[in-house]
Amino acid sequence: MKQFFKNYGFLLCMLVGIVAGCLIGLLFPQAAPTLEPLGTIFTNLMFCAVVPMVFTSIASAIANMSSAKRAGKIMGVTLATFMVTAGIAAIIMYIIMRVLPVVSGSYEAAAADTGEVLGIGDMIVNFFTKPDFVELLSRRAILPLIVFAVIVGFGVQMQGGANTMTAKLLEDVTGCILKAVQIITYYAPIGFLGFFANLVATYGPDLIGDYSKTLIVYYVLCFAYMFVFFPVYARFGGGKGAAKVMWKHLFKPAAVSFGTCSSVATIPTNMEAAEESGINREVSNIVLPLGATMHMDGSAMSAILKVAFLFGMFGQDFSTGRAILAIIVAVFSSVAMSGIPGGGGTGELALCTVFFPEQLAVAYPIALALGYMVDPPATMVNAAGDYVASFIVSRYVDGKDWLQKHLAKKETEVSSEK
Repeated sequence: MKQFFKNYGFLLCMLVGIVAGCLIGLLFPQAAPTLEPLGTIFTNLMFCAVVPMVFTSIASAIANMSSAKRAGKIMGVTLATFMVTAGIAAIIMYIIMRVLPVVSGSYEAAAADTGEVLGIGDMIVNFFTKPDFVELLSRRAILPLIVFAVIVGFGVQMQGGANTMTAKLLEDVTGCILKAVQIITYYAPIGFLGFFANLVATYGPDLIGDYSKTLIVYYVLCFAYMFVFFPVYARFGGGKGAAKVMWKHLFKPAAVSFGTCSSVATIPTNMEAAEESGINREVSNIVLPLGATMHMDGSAMSAILKVAFLFGMFGQDFSTGRAILAIIVAVFSSVAMSGIPGGGGTGELALCTVFFPEQLAVAYPIALALGYMVDPPATMVNAAGDYVASFIVSRYVDGKDWLQKHLAKKETEVSSEK
């Protein structure tokens, strides 16, 4: 029992915070908004720590690698893994939507200010670069920050790599920030209580009719995807026994991502899970930060869900061609905002302007409301999936038997201690 609480005590505290927040939101909705600052404090602290951690961890990982070729291999395998798993997730959702079509009734929502719609060229520029260095130091510029960190990492690699003072400094700073994040995480149960109390109080009454059906389908599918496909991915990446190792460490990242609705805020927990699973730091320090902004299985599924819902409402056919276009637009438009709770509405706006330009005033508020309500399970699949994706990347970078070597080494260490 003592060992159980040692391994899962903090996870239980987080779950208690989530459940307590949900109950407060349901039973005392008027009081729930007063608790929202508790959740905001937690997410703000996490974002303050995560932004520099993303830069130093990626730059340090590349700078301290034995060769630039290995860094390039890890990134190539990582991106391929992200694309394949997101494609699988989207196809599954499309099939479900064809089998269980979403029939939407009328929904009254306040008109939303969609703001200026950027052109494709401007979107590409904003997603990958910023005009000033200062603008990189923001959670709203995570992807440009990652791009710059990769460039800096290779620059240090070309200058001498691990032997340089810069590489050692980056490694030390990364370690210090990880410790700071660990301290902040102790506040998570209280933050979750405030976050979920306000979330349930705000959106709970809207879970009726077609919205309820849509949300139930999505929530069930997200958990089914996690329980069915994650073990398959882990087994493929780590071989025999990999699924067991994955289940041992998966639930903490899943709980953090579900509670914060942020892939970026889950990076430290994912890194801890990856290290305990025996995944090489050279792999996890690249896969996990990249995954926080580019690995979006849950977002791919939610994009199909929103478009299917709106096509049903407007009486239009949701064909395969439109589904493929929806996936491309959703990934392209939301990648820079995927680490922020709620995603900033960027993905919803892009989907609506492409598919429903004439009904934008009606379609956007509906899609935005759906986006907020499916954000917890979508982020859970996105962020926890980053940890699982590191198993697949490890297979191609460190060999098929990487996990067996880790388990054998761990068993030897335990035997020697006895």
